[in-house]
Amino acid sequence: MEYQRLSPRQNLAMTWWNRPGFDGYDGIICDGSIRSGKTVAMTVGFTMWAMTRFEGQNFAICGKTIESLRRNVTNNLPVWLAGVFKFKEHRSENKITVSAAGRVNTFYLFGGKDESSASLIQGITLAGILLDEVALMPRSFVEQACARCSVAGSTLWFNCNPEGPSHWFYLNWVLEAGKRNMLHLHFTMDDNLSLSPAVKARYESLYSGVFYDRFIRGLWVVAEGLIYTMFNKDFHVVPPISRPYDRYILSCDYGTVNPTSIGLWGRAGGKWYRMREYYFDSRKEGRQRTDEEHYAELEKLAGDLHISMVIVDPSAASFIETICRHGRFRVEKASNAVVDGIRNVAARLQSGDIFICSGCTDCIREFGMYRWDEKAKDDRPIKENDHSMDDVRYFVHKVYAPELYSF
Repeated sequence: MEYQRLSPRQNLAMTWWNRPGFDGYDGIICDGSIRSGKTVAMTVGFTMWAMTRFEGQNFAICGKTIESLRRNVTNNLPVWLAGVFKFKEHRSENKITVSAAGRVNTFYLFGGKDESSASLIQGITLAGILLDEVALMPRSFVEQACARCSVAGSTLWFNCNPEGPSHWFYLNWVLEAGKRNMLHLHFTMDDNLSLSPAVKARYESLYSGVFYDRFIRGLWVVAEGLIYTMFNKDFHVVPPISRPYDRYILSCDYGTVNPTSIGLWGRAGGKWYRMREYYFDSRKEGRQRTDEEHYAELEKLAGDLHISMVIVDPSAASFIETICRHGRFRVEKASNAVVDGIRNVAARLQSGDIFICSGCTDCIREFGMYRWDEKAKDDRPIKENDHSMDDVRYFVHKVYAPELYSF
């Protein structure tokens, strides 16, 4: 790979271990904005450090999942370090052997997606570890991973985008970097000298509110106040006129005591419009509806349109069974990754990819009332005025998430 010009911070993240005055640290923490070059600098630096200092040792590279780790990090290593090291991947064993000048080291890949992941890394002895997007991993996994680094001279490498100020990694590692003898570097998009002003402006336009502060400014800030601050009735609410729709999807948040919300979405000109909705609040109506009654309303909402899929809250097992039993619609279970889903919706509102037709009054009402729970220690919305918001989140996550996560 022919490297473009590196910023001083990228250069330091890559070479700190070989610089007088910095080589005494036990590891490095890089946090800050998206697209700032943290991952490239750290992964290249970690590999160079390992191959320079060790021979015949085991190392670990960790991500939220092994799939995301391969996509964002390790698949690029042979390109980033072409002509410097040789790489051989053993996919069935989730490991990569790296060789150069007679030296060979092994790099194991681990996913830290939940509490059970800690058991996967137990028992191995490591000479160093790189944790990519460490703030997305459970504390038990990270602590177990760090405990595996018992070889003399081992170091710890962390990078992440910020979360909330009460996040355990911020409190125990970022704020305690000095006590832990860790080098802490804070990145912004200005550190990525390969980004043009137009590209930086495009990324900045994708986020607002807490997500702008975290992903663009790189700040560990609290989520508070209105969630969808970018929702603008004058822009996002449109008349229910005839459009050249070419695809239709239904999204559903199912409730028994709580409201049931279903949205009909149509795609026209590459944009998605919430055309119509069904919203039933059993408390307000004074009675509950059965699964069959809800299904009848879903049929009425769909009319004679060809529906590509019905995206349903995965916990609504009885309603999913009812839909499947009728045999008309294909059901897709929704993702319940709440904060990821909220971020996806915010990005699509910001970029003008989704619109709400004016007849969807309950959805429009909830956009103006959906708020963060300021008393919670982690990011979570208040469980009020969130039923249309949930079905909107399910829809956007299913339709747009793969593209968003390629960032």
